[in-house]
Amino acid sequence: MDKRDLDGKAALVTGASKGIGKAIAFRLAEMGAKVAVNYNTSGDAAQEVVKTIESNGGEAFAVHADVSDLEQVSAMVDQATKTWGSVDILVNNAGIIDDGLLVRMSDDAWNRVIATNLNGTFYCTRAVLRGMMRNRWGRIIHIGSVVGIRGNIGQANYSASKAAIIGFTKALAKEVATRGITVNAITPGYINTDTVDGLQQEQKDRIMTWIPMGHFGEAEDIAHFVGHIAGTKSSYVTGQVISVDGGMAI
Repeated sequence: MDKRDLDGKAALVTGASKGIGKAIAFRLAEMGAKVAVNYNTSGDAAQEVVKTIESNGGEAFAVHADVSDLEQVSAMVDQATKTWGSVDILVNNAGIIDDGLLVRMSDDAWNRVIATNLNGTFYCTRAVLRGMMRNRWGRIIHIGSVVGIRGNIGQANYSASKAAIIGFTKALAKEVATRGITVNAITPGYINTDTVDGLQQEQKDRIMTWIPMGHFGEAEDIAHFVGHIAGTKSSYVTGQVISVDGGMAI
């Protein structure tokens, strides 16, 4: 893969202030893309991502938006388009969890997770799609989850949102296949992020029994695959769901 394969391209990465999104922003910038670093609540962290990219010779700016809010998404995409001239690569990474057994799950817990994880993916994708179709080039990459494939106790809302993204990926890939736009999803397993760090040790030990490779992944593992399918040489890969999970989905 050419390290500068994305020179001249502009990317928007949602939820890019930390964790997987941060690693993705760094990877795309390393490949030459200009990066709009989206955040909702972590503004200072997003600015640090921008500073790091710029210190390495790249171009980036931070942009606030709650992806569950249609007006904020529209403003974010407008800003990215005015700044860079286009959004060539969209990575829908922003997501939340609000876990609990379904029998006790509140309407708010269900609606918030669906609104951010699924509706946010829809809003962001629709907002960039016309520009990509006009340019006859685009890369849309959704960050799903292994639990969207295999489910997980206490995560019916999260699992449902991520499973829906798989269907969304395949349907949209068919719609835009003749326009030079690819649409793919990556489904991470358990990755060493703040969320996993916050688990109790007994929870980590139980999860580890589900992973054939016997260890958690790193954010860079996801970023590597995002870079690969965002590249100009990945023009014949679309509608795919790529599991990066140490074998959990087997």
